[in-house]
Amino acid sequence: MPELHYKEALKLGQKAYRACVSAGKDPCLPVLDDMISSQSAAAGQALGLASIPAEFIVGTKTRGRTNAFARNFMPLLPENTEFAQKWESLCRSHLAEGIRDPIKVYEYLNRYYVQEGNKRVSVLRFFGAVSIPAEVVRIMPKDTDSAEVQLYLDYLAFNRASGVNYIELHKKGGYARLQALMGKGADEDWSDDERSRFSAAYHAFKQVYEAAGGDRLATSAADAMLAYLEIYGYERLCEDSSAELKRAIARMWEEVELAQEASPIELKTEPAKEKKTALLSKVAAAVKPVRVALIYDKSPHSSAWAYGHEQGRQYVQQVFQGRIETAAYCDAMANGDAQTLERAIADGNRVLFTTSPRQLPASLQAAVAHPEATIFNCALNQSHRYIRTYYPRIYEVKFIIGAIAGAMASDGVVGYVCDYPIYGQVAGINAFALGVQLVNPRAKVALEWSSVVGTGAARRKLEQQGIRLISTQDFTRQSDGSFGENGLLLCENGGSRLLAAPLWRWDVYYEEMLRRLLDRTVKEEYAASNKALNYYWGMAAGVVDVQWSDALPEGVKKLAGFLKQGICREMCDPFRLPIRDQSGTAVDAEGEALKLAQIMEMDWLVENVVGALPGYDELKAFSKATVDVMGVGPSTRDKA
Repeated sequence: MPELHYKEALKLGQKAYRACVSAGKDPCLPVLDDMISSQSAAAGQALGLASIPAEFIVGTKTRGRTNAFARNFMPLLPENTEFAQKWESLCRSHLAEGIRDPIKVYEYLNRYYVQEGNKRVSVLRFFGAVSIPAEVVRIMPKDTDSAEVQLYLDYLAFNRASGVNYIELHKKGGYARLQALMGKGADEDWSDDERSRFSAAYHAFKQVYEAAGGDRLATSAADAMLAYLEIYGYERLCEDSSAELKRAIARMWEEVELAQEASPIELKTEPAKEKKTALLSKVAAAVKPVRVALIYDKSPHSSAWAYGHEQGRQYVQQVFQGRIETAAYCDAMANGDAQTLERAIADGNRVLFTTSPRQLPASLQAAVAHPEATIFNCALNQSHRYIRTYYPRIYEVKFIIGAIAGAMASDGVVGYVCDYPIYGQVAGINAFALGVQLVNPRAKVALEWSSVVGTGAARRKLEQQGIRLISTQDFTRQSDGSFGENGLLLCENGGSRLLAAPLWRWDVYYEEMLRRLLDRTVKEEYAASNKALNYYWGMAAGVVDVQWSDALPEGVKKLAGFLKQGICREMCDPFRLPIRDQSGTAVDAEGEALKLAQIMEMDWLVENVVGALPGYDELKAFSKATVDVMGVGPSTRDKA
């Protein structure tokens, strides 16, 4: 009987009303007219007829009927009212032939507000409708830099390509990442078959996820699905049974819980103090050494980056002789990251360091599949619970080298060649430019990208502009197999001289990290936190350093020494305010200096940099694999 349905719906409405009152929330439907101006509403864009997700219908356009419904759209008016009779009449129509007339709604920030059809929404939601046909008018928010609006703009780009309007992601860059995990470019349209297949896979996942307790988390089903895709991939999502999905979600549950954190990363900015009571662990290690694997994307013979890590491995093998056994696994990208990790674990290694950001997806998959292994990935600003990441604060060194460059730049122009537009390296560009500006306020930094034109071509472009001082790549390999010049070069008379260079001390990094693995500090840090652990150590820890030429003027060497001492003693901060970006706008931040999280996530350049972050389609194919994991700015927003 329809009247019995109304009585049940009324109870649901009253329950929701009481829950809101108890929580101190407005118990009635929100009103769009209270949120936006009449001019904004009048400027709305008609989208036509669409099937919209019922759960995203949250309020009314005007105040007319807002008090007739609780926030869940269930009725609040008594059973003997005209409203109740009309609701029951709609209920009879729905049960007999279905409600066919579309409602009219306004869409604002991916939520829908009903102009006509509130009772239709109420009846359909009572019967569990997943979607409702509607005539939609979209109201665009004012162009602001707020996180909410930026996320909405990301959603719109995804929606235009996919036609999908029923998922909601809360992670910055999540929609672009989902598009990439689907094997699509940022603007690449989905076919009808792809939309249909995705819809079936998503709703199957959502059902299992909510049954497992996901409906009690702030992590949406789409957030959880994105975490699943990062680990297992889209094809497995489409193929897994409900039972297999349930097991997979259980294995990755900490990753799901992490997605609901507003600040999911916990930074470890310096090594924890080594314990003095680690004797028993040392004795145990002497009996059965811990097996540690370092996994390189290339070979130390062909990659200066891998060569630096290999030197670190050989160093700790000697330092911890008898307590640790190390092994190197080379050319993982060519041999298959996932297979290399599986082989390393099968060989008995229980601590694994994957030394390239490109190896992060495979590292995450292995960590979830093998909880007995502790896996570190050399990357920055990655919010994954099952692996730890490590990276040095190289921007501290870049600031000092920039100051040296500024002091030596007689013509007021310095060149800078950067590898990838990724977390960490953008901060390095800005720190270098601020160092230049510190001693030479009118100097400019001309920026080129090796990931776009190649290392040699990037340097030649700068030299052709008459630029003599160039900060080159930190690691280069020449065609004859030798390691080339790196650091700050003075280019003149057809040759070059090295003035200053960064030192990446992987020997120190691995020694300090392994000491804390042996005394169980790393395990205790993991147990004490519910966040992703990022080890982001700097000059004070000795994991990065700077060297300069004896040929530098004494005053410049003294300046570099003062800056180094100041950074190590936390008396000098490269990102101390005020700072202006390329538009001349002052960078807004609380306190006197930027926080580490702001430094890591930089996707902008300071005012004295001449150049821009490259778009994704400008990058060389090999570079895209790194940018896919750690990319910032236009490189990730404009993927094609």
